[in-house]
Amino acid sequence: MTEGSAPATKTDRDAEAARIARIRAKLVRMYPDATTALHWRTPFELLVATILSAQTTDAAVNQVTPALFARCPTPEAMLQLSEDELGSMIRTIGLWRNKARNLLAACRILVERHGGQVPRTREELMQLPGVGRKTANVVLSNAFGIPAIAVDTHVFRVARRLGLASGNTPERVEEELMAKLPEAEWSRAHHWLIWHGRRICHARNPRCDLCALRPECPTGQAGEPVRRAGGGGAAPEGAGTGSGAPRATPATAPPSSASRDEPADGPPDGLPDEREDGPAVRGDDGRGAVASQGGRPDARGPGAGETAGSPAPGPRPGPKGGEGR
Repeated sequence: MTEGSAPATKTDRDAEAARIARIRAKLVRMYPDATTALHWRTPFELLVATILSAQTTDAAVNQVTPALFARCPTPEAMLQLSEDELGSMIRTIGLWRNKARNLLAACRILVERHGGQVPRTREELMQLPGVGRKTANVVLSNAFGIPAIAVDTHVFRVARRLGLASGNTPERVEEELMAKLPEAEWSRAHHWLIWHGRRICHARNPRCDLCALRPECPTGQAGEPVRRAGGGGAAPEGAGTGSGAPRATPATAPPSSASRDEPADGPPDGLPDEREDGPAVRGDDGRGAVASQGGRPDARGPGAGETAGSPAPGPRPGPKGGEGR
């Protein structure tokens, strides 16, 4: 409720609850397999990959982590490297010098304070260099199954456009989403909103006329500028292309790199890109239409190395008995 507006009646509250329920149901059908694009097997690997993803595409991170994780599967192993040695293994990604420094400092804390294990609380995670609130939420949600909503640039934008939030900070948007969505759906909702932000609800050119959520979307109903299906760029997979309402077809494959990268779309709504030591606000954690987390991570999402039909992302198969398994 905005300042000065009349209090919502029970009828208003019921109508809004029904609208949110319809949005949730459609997102489930549209993106049933939405998950993080980062490749990882253990909580430590996810933590490292998410730190690396700040202002870097998930595809670029996934190119360097196989060799990195083979050599450094634990914090103790990573601490055997010098900063220059670690930097040489990640120098193809953005901000690699700062990230190498942060990773070694984080590993030192993990060994000295946590017995080499990744902590399971947001407060402890955010004490690690290179970890902001979004990165902490990504680790909690994906590695440990602890309900959390990581707000990257896509979640921030899509939640506000859909009227699920009105806050001007990632923290406020996170609070509003947690208040309006069932706790059991927090983690999945993060990925749904990222996928939708990358596939349909672009920052500068939202494809509103292709969007199955438009009947529930205040922004779409208000008639903001949209990209027409025949006016440049292929229609997203699973979206209707005729004059009728778009179909909420399951989007089990990620969109083409062209639709995900959105080179013309900078960080929207005044939301800054994530810095490696600040709040995570990029779309790096998800893939598809998905960050930060996911998640990441400039605001462009996975790079051109990922194309439609790529294998589903998420935890890579690993030996049993690993951390957090």
